[in-house]
This record gives sequence, structure tokens and C-alpha cells, in this order.
Amino acid sequence: MEVITSNEVTKKIEKYPKDAQIKLEFLRSLIIETASEIESINKIEEALKWGEPSFISKTGSTIRIDWKENNPEQYFMYFNCKTKLVDTFKERYKNTFKFEANRAIIFNMHETIPVDELKHCIALSLTYHSIKNKPLLGI
Repeated sequence: MEVITSNEVTKKIEKYPKDAQIKLEFLRSLIIETASEIESINKIEEALKWGEPSFISKTGSTIRIDWKENNPEQYFMYFNCKTKLVDTFKERYKNTFKFEANRAIIFNMHETIPVDELKHCIALSLTYHSIKNKPLLGI
């Protein structure tokens, strides 16, 4: 699988406090790792979208990650709010994750991320175009 990295994304993450940098780099690597495990994905591209590190595959919906200065104890993974992604995540992982409306999973800086569950959410987003018509995205 081809990974197209972005110096803009790297520079953006480097501007965050060290704790936030570590958390966002972890999410970044988890997205790339998950994409590499999906046979139908040949390429994933990093870019800044809306000023946030974003990850794009032709088979899926864009994933964005960010840390906000006004919520320093949290960081976020954003999904397209016009999809069924977050509603599906809520149905499946309502006791696992915290959500922001229909657009994000919220992580706390000092909590451990349930990796397998998050990778499942990432995989659903990265393959969204092929599963969007299935009830609950086929889960």
C-alpha cells in the first residue's frame, strides 16, 4: 500500500504540546496501519483539511484528527457528519467511546484507547463507499 505523507501534517502536529503530539502521532499510525490491513486500499493520503490532519482513501470517507487548545485534556477523531459512521459507532460502541454529536470520537489525554474497537471504526470509515448502503454498515 502506498502512503502519501504530508510535511504540512507533520508541522501541524509538531505545533501541539508534547502530550498531544504523542496522542495524535499514535492515531496517525493507527489509521495508516489499519489502512494497510485492508486489501481494497491501495493508497492513503495525508493532507490538511480544515486545518486538521486528514487521511483520505478512494474507498472511504475522510478521517481527521485534532487537539484543541480550548479542550486541552481531549483530542478527537472526526468523521464526515453527513455519513452514518458515528451513528453506527454509537450503536456498536456506546459504552466504549465518548462522542461529539454525529461527527467525532472524543478521547481523554490520560485514558487508554481501546485499539481493536477504534481500528474497527477506522476500517469502516476507510471502506465507507462500499458499505454505506448496508444496515449498520454491515456490522
